[in-house]
Amino acid sequence: MLETRTRSSRVILQIVVTIIVLPFLFPLVAMVQGSLAGAGWSNYAAVLSVPQVPYFFRNSLIIAAVTIAIVYACTMTAAFAFSKLRLAGKEIYFWMLLAALTLPEVVLLAPLFATTVALNLFNTLWSVILPLAALQIPFTVLITRNFLNGVPDELFEAARVDGASTFRAFWSIVLPLTRPIGAAIVILTLVGSWNSYLLPLVFLQSPEQQTITLLPQFFIGQFANDQPKVLASAVITAIPVVVAYLLLQRMFERGLAAGALK
Repeated sequence: MLETRTRSSRVILQIVVTIIVLPFLFPLVAMVQGSLAGAGWSNYAAVLSVPQVPYFFRNSLIIAAVTIAIVYACTMTAAFAFSKLRLAGKEIYFWMLLAALTLPEVVLLAPLFATTVALNLFNTLWSVILPLAALQIPFTVLITRNFLNGVPDELFEAARVDGASTFRAFWSIVLPLTRPIGAAIVILTLVGSWNSYLLPLVFLQSPEQQTITLLPQFFIGQFANDQPKVLASAVITAIPVVVAYLLLQRMFERGLAAGALK
């Protein structure tokens, strides 16, 4: 950890951090202020009175929860295999997986649309869950593998000497030790799945299947553009992610730091 031992260095560091944070803070302040323009808190009441809001929250929660479960399970097993198991050609497979990081979401829309239609998944939550999980896994495997590379191999060798199977070593050693990076995976996946806009917009056509990110569209039309209610919708959408981050903040930061340094 970096330390600042003098008062002047701490002051300089504080100024630099403040300057870095301000560009990200101003849009958030403007969003909250704009959501209270005009009718004030009545804007939030109007947003919450939209009949589809409960369905939107339910669908977003289902998508986020299932995506997190898929990403976590695939990430932990894949990272364990890439880091600690002796597999032929595992480095080739690892770099092929990382190549997926170069593919932006919008480029994949056409093949994903054809695939979901062929599999009869169009207008179902699975048409959003599976692509979201696939897009998250390469990055989460990368940081988790780096984390596991810092775990001593002697732990696994001792487990084998004691007669533990590969699954037992994974369950008793990998999962307990990867809780910090697991929290980081949960937060990153939650943010990505909860804030996803393009995939639900394309693949979910029925109002009862859509997600909370599509809520602002109820206040934007050909002859209307109620910006205070649009901003109130954005604030309501962001609250669950902010709360989840605050609850897992310490483990999230520990996990990212360990995954980057080990």
